[in-house]
Amino acid sequence: MDNENLKSRIEDLAPWFHNLRLGGVQTAPNHFLGDYPSFKWAGFRHILPDDMQGMTVLDIGCNAGFYALEMARRGADRVVAVDSDPRYLAQARLAAEVEGAAIEFRQMSVYDVPTLGERFDLVIFMGVLYHLRHPLLALDIIREHVVGDRLLFQSMQRGSDHVAAIAEDYDFNDSTPFEGPDVPLLYFIERRYAGDPTNWFVPNRAGMEAMLRSAGFRVIEHPEREVYLCGLA
Repeated sequence: MDNENLKSRIEDLAPWFHNLRLGGVQTAPNHFLGDYPSFKWAGFRHILPDDMQGMTVLDIGCNAGFYALEMARRGADRVVAVDSDPRYLAQARLAAEVEGAAIEFRQMSVYDVPTLGERFDLVIFMGVLYHLRHPLLALDIIREHVVGDRLLFQSMQRGSDHVAAIAEDYDFNDSTPFEGPDVPLLYFIERRYAGDPTNWFVPNRAGMEAMLRSAGFRVIEHPEREVYLCGLA
């Protein structure tokens, strides 16, 4: 594919949320977050094996395929990438074509992943939870049906970064579990946040970690704010 043809195909699929470098062409050079998600990836890439031969990977909500491509570059035996948005999948397919990466793409939501009928060594679930109207259900489905070993997880967080100690139970008249910014909270967005009508629920750190535990995960590493590598509890 010549450079002009590639630029034309990239422009036809705009706007891009992932700034990829395809054949020397950046897909979102003016991204409001900067060089996203490359700068984010740089902060936690070390928690995954450099050599992923023998591993299977499922990327849920793959967007333009940044993380799926990284897993393919690390030699994963099989990478499956799913998204509910056909335009994102078209972007990801173009990226895989340019990179020569053997990635399987499926159009489906997180609620549909049980139909894959298999578990994966690593499941990637980055930047999706806060776009869901049923976030805990999504975590339950992922835990029960597709995670075989590890979950790489990220969600936007707002509010306190501190985590209060939570007792096993509380008396009905005790309001302690509902007081203070460091108790588990999940903020509901009725209309829009950052101009996006699909931003529904945003947790604080305590709320996010509590939801992961509730769904049957344990945090193995927390390399930076919002990012977790989880195992099965």
